Amino acid sequence: MISVNTNALPVVLDMIRNAEILGIKVHSLENGATLIDCGVMENGCHEAGLQFLKVCAGGLIEPTIVHQPIAGQIFPFVHLTVKHPIIACLGSQKAGWVIKRNRFFAMGSGPARALALKPKGTYQAIQYYDTSDVAIITLEAGMLPDAEVCEYIADKCGVKPSCLYALVASTRSIVGSIQISGRIVTMAMHKLEDMGYDLSNIVNAAGRSPVAPVKRTFEQAMGVTNDCNIYYGSVIISTRFYSDDFSRITSDNSEMYGRPFYELFRNANYDIVNIGSYLGFSPAELTVNDCTTGKIYHFGRLNEEVLLESFQATYERV
Repeated sequence: MISVNTNALPVVLDMIRNAEILGIKVHSLENGATLIDCGVMENGCHEAGLQFLKVCAGGLIEPTIVHQPIAGQIFPFVHLTVKHPIIACLGSQKAGWVIKRNRFFAMGSGPARALALKPKGTYQAIQYYDTSDVAIITLEAGMLPDAEVCEYIADKCGVKPSCLYALVASTRSIVGSIQISGRIVTMAMHKLEDMGYDLSNIVNAAGRSPVAPVKRTFEQAMGVTNDCNIYYGSVIISTRFYSDDFSRITSDNSEMYGRPFYELFRNANYDIVNIGSYLGFSPAELTVNDCTTGKIYHFGRLNEEVLLESFQATYERV
């Protein structure tokens, strides 16, 4: 069985060796846990974002940065191909572990989830779990976790704190922007999971999404990073069984479609729970290849108008 923690470890060790080049910083905590700041106090870089993204998916994706035009303006895009999409996306990359300890809050993703089984329902559905002496977690957070937080994570994973590697990036960092755009395939897989689709039919997956410009505040960053996927993110899935569920995945199914995510986030008092999941966890477009019949289906559309409005808008102070 594939071990997402073991598979991601060489990427983590490579990041540690090249920390200065990548613009990241490695901290050894008093309990032995290894903390890698990829975008909280440190700047990071595009390559650090790609490495973070690969770790987050258990080493099972191949991400690249490609520069492409949107309405005549050049922007960086994340392109990715996914190996073992069920394990990579739902078993590792899915942001399925909310971590709250004292003042610390983070969305936890990455291989460590497959040790802690967070959330258990996902791992029951995909019939996967990991066994590893090393735990690797990726955290989207605005501050760095301390030793107590890392000990809590290690305990949930059943490993010693000295065997924990925690990679952290803020939403409002270049690494944060890249890793969120790199979740585009996982968004589609998550929707299929919620719909009850038999995920074992998924054969291959790939995707692309523009990388959001770094914004000044968390709230602004939440808006623009989500808009990249909602209005310009593309997913390609190959499956052994076509279902009408695929037609309901794209963001244009939402009644809130057409409005920048920041506007919706502000109106929801900056609580993402108050925003419908059809928009917040949906790609802009989806192409499906039914491997049984050979047919190709396409749903959704790219919306450059809303995306560029999101990129260029002057937000109010929050």
